[in-house]
Amino acid sequence: MIHKLILPTPFAVGDVNAYLLKGDTLSLIDAGPKTPEAYIALERGIKEAGYSFNDVEQVFLTHHHPDHAGWIDAFPNAKVYGHVYNDLWLTRDPAFFAYHDEFYLERLIEEGVPEKYHAWVEKMKRPVAFMGNRPLDVTVEEGDVLPGHPGWTVVETLGHAQSHVSFWHAESKEMIGGDHILEKISSNPLIEPPLDPSARRPQAMIQYNESLRKVLTMPVEKIYSGHGNEVFNVHALIAHRLEKQHDRAMKVHAMLAEEQLTIFEITQKLFPFVYEKELGLTLSETIGQVDYLLAEELAIESRDQNGVFTYGQA
Repeated sequence: MIHKLILPTPFAVGDVNAYLLKGDTLSLIDAGPKTPEAYIALERGIKEAGYSFNDVEQVFLTHHHPDHAGWIDAFPNAKVYGHVYNDLWLTRDPAFFAYHDEFYLERLIEEGVPEKYHAWVEKMKRPVAFMGNRPLDVTVEEGDVLPGHPGWTVVETLGHAQSHVSFWHAESKEMIGGDHILEKISSNPLIEPPLDPSARRPQAMIQYNESLRKVLTMPVEKIYSGHGNEVFNVHALIAHRLEKQHDRAMKVHAMLAEEQLTIFEITQKLFPFVYEKELGLTLSETIGQVDYLLAEELAIESRDQNGVFTYGQA
């Protein structure tokens, strides 16, 4: 049994979905943002399903973003499960947060972002107050079976987040997909620090496309998504999303015909009216398109003596 809970958020994305999964145990998948409004909606939804917070035995996180990982500490009898990356945020790991700021400052410099915008480094951590504040009890990996839910397994679907997993039931052909695949919009592959500080920057768009193609190999008929309605006609939607993503990348490719540009300059051209307000999101989108062009050998990369990268057509 899957019971959908719709929770309000203070974010532009609007409401977020959580799901009660009833099997041999009672589990909650995702827990909304840590706001009083979401708590009330979560409590009401669980009560309407015939349960209370005390009855929930397990909480599974699709990923660490604050609209999904908020009220994990509202369930006194529950173990919390998720990708290991969640813990860096849930425990407010000081070493990770210092590395987090360093990572984003390095990215802003190499993207050619003027110094007046470097304060965005701190804004990247702003939603942490909406996250839960307890560590994972159990980490999950690709192929793990959800305890108490025979047939449900973990599928790693990185891209939108470095912690993103989905939950798949092969017999029913259903997936609980978090923000991996949404009905109305394509998820943003967000640039996030890698789990290992010595690793290179994750190529979120490349990861996301690979995760979409992974779902293409599965006979998925229905996805319970993190926002909005359930998703049907999954394979056709994925094919459409991959095609549109290629089209967006080719728009960037055309920009590089006459001159080499930095990520920041491309972002200004792509998002002239919103880049200052949503700098993190728009830079991530631009980086994703450029990563795609580089992977397809359609662009070349150069670096100047100040560490700033520029890009041109290959």
